[in-house]
Parts: sequence; structure tokens; C-alpha cells
Amino acid sequence: MEKIIVTGGCGFIGSNFIRHLLYESAFSGSIINIDKMTYAANADNLKDAASDFPDRYSFVCADICDNAAMENLIQTSSADSICHFAAESHVDRSIADPEAFIRTNIMGTYRLLEIARKHPDRISLFHHVSTDEVFGSLGAVGAFAETTPYDPSSPYSASKAASDHLVSAYHRTYGIPVTISNCSNNYGPYQFPEKLIPLVILNAKEGRPIPVYGDGKNIRDWLHVADHCRAIWTVMNKGIRGRTYNIGGNAEMRNIDVVTMICDAVDRMAGPLDGNRPRRNLIRFVTDRPGHDRRYAMDCSRIGRELGWKPKESFETGLEKTVRWYLENEEWVERVKSGEYLSWMKQQYGD
Repeated sequence: MEKIIVTGGCGFIGSNFIRHLLYESAFSGSIINIDKMTYAANADNLKDAASDFPDRYSFVCADICDNAAMENLIQTSSADSICHFAAESHVDRSIADPEAFIRTNIMGTYRLLEIARKHPDRISLFHHVSTDEVFGSLGAVGAFAETTPYDPSSPYSASKAASDHLVSAYHRTYGIPVTISNCSNNYGPYQFPEKLIPLVILNAKEGRPIPVYGDGKNIRDWLHVADHCRAIWTVMNKGIRGRTYNIGGNAEMRNIDVVTMICDAVDRMAGPLDGNRPRRNLIRFVTDRPGHDRRYAMDCSRIGRELGWKPKESFETGLEKTVRWYLENEEWVERVKSGEYLSWMKQQYGD
């Protein structure tokens, strides 16, 4: 892999992956970042990469559903592999408006697979990044394995399940060299603040109400984005073609415990609110999300056994770094909180 197309590279995980390749890995090739620049994309995530690596990093604003644009890119770029992050990814938005998720997550993946199918002499690998949400919800015990039957609960997870099946089918039917990774909940720098951890950090910092769905006892396995990026690159380089790999952080936490840990961390780093009030007082339990999966947990033994990967960050160390990053990067935060994000926040939680 000398010239990698990264789709959705201005998003949270995609931009961290590009940064990992350019700044931290032994990769010496070049990257073409394709992003449609929807509300959660942010060019600021990679502005230093563009200046630091002008000969190795380039950006193309395009829609992966635009077949002509994708075909032209393949014809003119001499790219030899694709790492596919581009997706609509927020469950609440998928419940309110599923159509964008069907279009991007299913049709967009199909368009890219067709490009790979038509150019077998060029594309040596198609890596597809997916989610543990395709498996549905767990009970009190057990964990998702790569062989767990799919049972998606939301339009978002259903669209990702469909895209996973397409990637597998194109490998079996057409022999396209693919790998798939299903990850648990990511957190870390550059995450758009509609997701739980950055939303809580910023609301806690500003003294705004902190919404928690239901009873707050839903459990997620938390994966620091830096560990995820290392895992993806490991799979791309060492993974068996046609195989799926689960990636998790081995860090199961109840949502309410995550929220209280963040409140305490912000109190410690930024000082308590006026009147010496702890930020835990900002927590508000709100009506639960429809179809809210109760528990996710990942069995990551395959990627450990076959490829030698394991997470480096514990949840405690990763959360500490994440809270500090959001508190110290005020300019990034303020720019993200303008425009559609601000309108969405007001709609969800008021002024």
C-alpha cells in the first residue's frame, strides 16, 4: 500500500487515522482524503497535516455516492487501496431521518465496491470500518464475537449491517481483497460534540444540563481512538483477506459512570462551578432513546491472537487525556460549536 484513499477523512476517526499514518506510523506513502464535508466533518482536524505533508496528503471534496467522481479519482490518482470510514453515524439522527443513512452507508459503500471490482489491477485492499452496533444488544453476560449473528436495532446500525454484508459478498462473489473491522464506542480528540463523551465534557465545562438517557445503566465498551487507529492499520497490513476483526477497548462502563467520571475530571481540571457546586449536579435523566441497546461488549481475542494487537489505553488514562484535550483546545471547540451544531444543540436541549 503506497497510495491510500481514505473516505470520510475529515471526520472523527478518519482524521485520527490519517494523523496516525502521517505522524506516528512507519507508512511512507501518500493519502488522498475524500470527504463530502457534511456537518460532522471538520477541515481543522487536518490543517497541520496539509501543511506538514504537502507531498503526501491531499484532499478531495466529493460524495462517495457520485460514481463519476469516484471513477475519475481512481483513473487519475493511481491509488492502490481504500480505507472506508465515510458514514452517517449518529443513532438519534438516524431515528429522526433514516434516508441519509441508507444513501451514504449502503449506496456509498456499494459505489466504492463497484469501483474496486472494476479495477482489480489497481485496488489491492478495500478495508471497511464498521461498528459493534450491528450485533444488537447483549444481556448481562457474554460478548460479541466475529461470528455473532447480526441483529441491528436502529436505522443506523441496520445500514451499517447492510454495508458489512455487501463488503463480504463482494469478496466472495468477485474476489475483491477486503478486510472488515467492527469497533466498540470510540472516544478521543476531534470527536464531534453530539456524541456522549465530548457532549458531557463541554456541557460540564459550561455549566449546562447534562442529559443521560433512561436510567443511565446502559453499558458500552470504550475504545480510545488512537488504539482503534493502530488496530485498523494492523488489520490492513496483517489481516487475512475476507476476514472480520472485532476491535474493542476492554473497558465496559455504564453510561452514568462515564458521565460522573467526566464531571469529576472537569471539576479537578477547571475548578468547580460558581458556588463550589460539583458538576454532578448538572446531570438530568431524560426519556430513553427508542430501541436503546442495553449492553455492548467485544470479544477481541481474534485480533490479539492472530495479529498481536491489544489496546494501550485504559479507560481512566484515555478519558483523562480526552477531557484535557477538549479543555485545552478552545479554538477548535468554538469553531465546531458554530453553525448546524449550535442549532442542533438548541433543538435538543434548549438555550
